[in-house]
Amino acid sequence: MLVHEGPSRNIRTDIRLGCTLAAVAGGVNVTGFLAFGAYAANMTGNLSAVATGLAPGGVMTVLCGLGLVAAFVAGAVVATLRLMAGCRRGVACMHARIILLEGVALMALGLVAGWLPAGPGAGVLGYGLSFLMGMQNATVTHISGARVRTTHMTGMLTDLGLELAQWMGNRTSPSPDVATRLRLHGAIIASFVLGGTAGALGYAFLGTRSLMGLGAVLIVLALPAIVRGAERA
Repeated sequence: MLVHEGPSRNIRTDIRLGCTLAAVAGGVNVTGFLAFGAYAANMTGNLSAVATGLAPGGVMTVLCGLGLVAAFVAGAVVATLRLMAGCRRGVACMHARIILLEGVALMALGLVAGWLPAGPGAGVLGYGLSFLMGMQNATVTHISGARVRTTHMTGMLTDLGLELAQWMGNRTSPSPDVATRLRLHGAIIASFVLGGTAGALGYAFLGTRSLMGLGAVLIVLALPAIVRGAERA
């Protein structure tokens, strides 16, 4: 799932990777909301919160929203720079290495979240989670050739609507490509929702320590690809 890039990937690989990472993103998003009242992966909502907070008395809302957006963008920038540097040096499985780093960081945040400073805004935990979500989204966008996005559900729902319209308009001779894209978008959206549900249940029982479980999922996903890459080198 984290070895092949761009055109060399098939739909099964994209679905498995997209569903796994979307479930993790859904879990992180819900956990973040329950922990500090803002979404770590939903930048549309955070930008809307910034606009809403521009009303009198909303300074902290503006700062929190801007901080989360900035952290998300910073994560995407760092991941992309790491990918570019790794490609130049011929480092194998750079995408898997970044996902592994994200998993380790999620486990670390879950372990120390109770001792992290709570403010201002979303606090260290909130900005850290947004940074990791930016890393994840940039990594999966790069490896899939922009076919898969795991935190951007507004775009995925739009794509789903577009594909549904094409399918409805050509029901007598449906295109296999349309059916494939419907499967991909529908599966990722459903995984995000299921991951969010699991995140809510995990937070109810474990609090922010539930992030450790999400981090473990990413580590288990990334390690086999890194091992295979090392064996081929």
